[in-house]
Amino acid sequence: MAGTRLPLSFYQSYDTRTLAQKLLGCELVHESAEGTTSGIIVETEAYLSDDPACHAYNRRTSRTEPMYQPAGTIYVYLIYGMYQCFNVVSNDAGIGEAVLIRALEPRQGVDLMQQRRQEIRGKAGITFKTKPVSLKELCRGPGKLVKAMGIDRALHNNLTLDYETIYIIAADNEELSVVTTTRIGINVGAELPLRYYLRDNSFVSKP
Repeated sequence: MAGTRLPLSFYQSYDTRTLAQKLLGCELVHESAEGTTSGIIVETEAYLSDDPACHAYNRRTSRTEPMYQPAGTIYVYLIYGMYQCFNVVSNDAGIGEAVLIRALEPRQGVDLMQQRRQEIRGKAGITFKTKPVSLKELCRGPGKLVKAMGIDRALHNNLTLDYETIYIIAADNEELSVVTTTRIGINVGAELPLRYYLRDNSFVSKP
């Protein structure tokens, strides 16, 4: 695929707040057996080690272990027992910090994304399909984008972003207008200005 893949040194060159902004405009890519999907990162949130909303705030656990790996490690976690969220670890080894990818603007593999988002697994493992999801809603939220991209905690958690099939491509344009605001969907630390998104982008989860 064309484009410059970000090396691990990129993730290791910035503090968490800065990395959360630097990732905006970059393209997250997943090359799976089903096909390639990708999307431009349009919204992120930073989670810091001294932040009560950060999973690493209280103590180190088996669940949060990837957060303590070097920057550029992938941290995928499960919420509400059904949604997965994709994070980029963002500090030195031993310091638990990460950037949550909140929304993407779909680029490659839109049909495959649609297929994944339409499939719902019901009782007894029976899979059925819902009505088609609009392009705007495909990756508009952390759980939605993970499903659309075919990312899975069992396969990708604790890998690094120089992995052959899941990686991030550098932004085409570094002169982007970035909005800094408070985070959403959390109960503590919601007042901290640690959410970033591309101004006037319609794929942002909540302007």
